[in-house]
Amino acid sequence: MLSRIAESLYWIGRYVERAEDTARILDVHLHRMLADPWVDEQTACRSLLGVMGVATVDAPATSGPTSGATRTDVAGASGAQAGGAPIEAQVSAARVVGLLGLDEHNPSSVVGALAAARENARGARETVSSEMWETLNATWHGLPDARRRVEQQGVHAFFRWVRERCSVLAGLTDATMSRDEGWLFLVLGRSVERVDMTARLLSTHVRAGGSIPSWLTLLRSCGAWETYLRTYRGSLADRHAAEFLLLDRLFPRSVFAALSSAEACLSELEPDHGRAGVATDAQRIVGRARTNLEFRGADELMADLGSVLASLERTCSQVNDAVSRRYFRQTSAVLWVSGAVA
Repeated sequence: MLSRIAESLYWIGRYVERAEDTARILDVHLHRMLADPWVDEQTACRSLLGVMGVATVDAPATSGPTSGATRTDVAGASGAQAGGAPIEAQVSAARVVGLLGLDEHNPSSVVGALAAARENARGARETVSSEMWETLNATWHGLPDARRRVEQQGVHAFFRWVRERCSVLAGLTDATMSRDEGWLFLVLGRSVERVDMTARLLSTHVRAGGSIPSWLTLLRSCGAWETYLRTYRGSLADRHAAEFLLLDRLFPRSVFAALSSAEACLSELEPDHGRAGVATDAQRIVGRARTNLEFRGADELMADLGSVLASLERTCSQVNDAVSRRYFRQTSAVLWVSGAVA
């Protein structure tokens, strides 16, 4: 497979997952701010922006693992990059929706991620199925109507529409793509992004002080509330919630399940791993992170949750760099010296 096609498929998986998870996070957190009159809007908005990698000027220091961090992962074939200049400290819910939901120039926003996914799919038309392309293209063309839907029906209708479109695309990916290298790269990107987004989501719990309403918000953001209730017979405890979102083997949005999926994809891409260890740096990084989670108890995770989440975010960045070095075309900048190409 051409490295250009592999890179496009990898970033399609990441961007679609980013759009869906960001829509989930924003929807649930905005609901929480509306339902709880005691929530300070400024503090909640700054905390959410910090978790999602948008720095704010003069924001109070917090103990979360992503305080002041920006997303700096390279944004694939589209050539865009996440992050940006810090914004003013006075933020509102409307400002957060604009930055993380509707900013088409930010590939970490919902609209920007969907546009970037469509751009990558346009460069890999010969590999993705026609149904996948039509779904991404129709979603992109539907974004202007979605903006009007925000004005007429509110942001929750828009976020619901985004989740539905991303779910349709995920279903078509599993139903219409052969389980070849292209599918492996797409699922690998989706799994890496899911680990990163779930870790960022759990960071909001650290910033909220570990309250039970915070766990309720997290479970609903992941679409895990009903499944969690069936698994733990309705018991909402810190230990059980952390165990479910980090360690559960059967729930596909748990960190452990996503790491296992990424590890399986990397193993399929490198079937001949030799006699010692694993074949690639990406496999080594993912396997170490998965093992570190698998052999920790829930109580130990709760006692060291902040550092575990920070380590997971570093892992995603390191895996992205390792996959790019191994499989994608590496180009260097062209330098012009005295009218000649250096």
